[in-house]
Amino acid sequence: MMDPLDILENLHKVKPAFQPIISAVKHNVIGYEVLGRFQFEGSWISLGDFFHDSDVPDEYKVEVDQHLLKLAITQMLDSENDGLLFINRNAKQLLINSGEDFLETLKVYAEKGFSMNRIVLEITEHDFDEDFDVLEHLLIYYKTYGIQIAVDHVGAKSSNIDRIHQLRPHILKVDTSFVRNSNPEAFQDVIQILSVLARRIGAKLSYENIEDNYQLYFAWKHGGHYYQGFYLAKPDFELPVNGCIPFDVGEKIKAFVQQEKSMVERRYAFTHRREEKVKKLLSKWKGPETADRFIEAVAEDFKEESFRFYICNSDGQQVSSNFRKYGDRWALETDQIGSHWAFRPYFLENTMQMKTWHKGILSDVYSDIETGEMVRTFSYPLSEDCYLFIDISNDFIIERDYLLFQ
Repeated sequence: MMDPLDILENLHKVKPAFQPIISAVKHNVIGYEVLGRFQFEGSWISLGDFFHDSDVPDEYKVEVDQHLLKLAITQMLDSENDGLLFINRNAKQLLINSGEDFLETLKVYAEKGFSMNRIVLEITEHDFDEDFDVLEHLLIYYKTYGIQIAVDHVGAKSSNIDRIHQLRPHILKVDTSFVRNSNPEAFQDVIQILSVLARRIGAKLSYENIEDNYQLYFAWKHGGHYYQGFYLAKPDFELPVNGCIPFDVGEKIKAFVQQEKSMVERRYAFTHRREEKVKKLLSKWKGPETADRFIEAVAEDFKEESFRFYICNSDGQQVSSNFRKYGDRWALETDQIGSHWAFRPYFLENTMQMKTWHKGILSDVYSDIETGEMVRTFSYPLSEDCYLFIDISNDFIIERDYLLFQ
């Protein structure tokens, strides 16, 4: 274990390492995250433990951070590298001396040609537990100078969503190591929330700690604007010439695009086949008064994929019973007649779309309220006012990857 004073008294042994951050738009390096390294017993080791040790005085950390910042900007200027510079700062340290130390350093280098709009200041989300009002005021003040704000480890605390919305940072950084945690479905739910939040506030999603191809695919598929991690490029003391790294992101993304196009085509083909099946049975539709008889007549044609049928009118009121499959047997659930479903998200939009285009719709994957299983629903317009809903079973979905993933 290093003595923090050894680091402070040997700043000449402290150097910045640069980890490239890659753009999803151009597939090029757009900037670098600065990581501290210390020469210890003949090798360079991470300063992560030093910065995360609560026993190390904040003043020590600020001094080392300032040293790294100056070295990093100087190196960027000397190499004529025009990329962004991502700088990590702890809220407590940032608020020392009202945040002026950091700003004054940037002002000095702005006069030397390093524009402040190239600085991305990363604040970890759990720092919001500090005096948020004071921190928010400081960060908004920094933004007036063109400094970009990124919230790191975003999503770790859902209670901070309102604070993130209030701050309106430029970038939300997501740790992709959670993709491989014990509950990936819960993480995907968090990502959906963050994606909506990012769109609302005009922020870019940046995925970090990418260590394999699946994590890169996850980042691409879930709206990642920036990618970062050992799989793409490891931190280095030297800045890559012309921002070029050996890893060909473009080729990987090209493969993802082809894979996704294939999935979409297969989903469309699946939807089209169900449309054709319903069309052939439309002659049996005699109106809502005989809705149960219609479902009874068509259920057998969908027994492989479906576990539940029902029919609603355009106001969302159910005009049929539920036809529910138990094993190989269909059961009639008459108590569902008259239920109202227009409160469900997208119900009215989807029915209007079906009415306008006279085409069926396949829903996203969602968790069924009754069974708790992941299902999809295929819906089709039977008339101007009635719509057939066919719930696709979980067993059928999990055997077909193009239905399992959206």
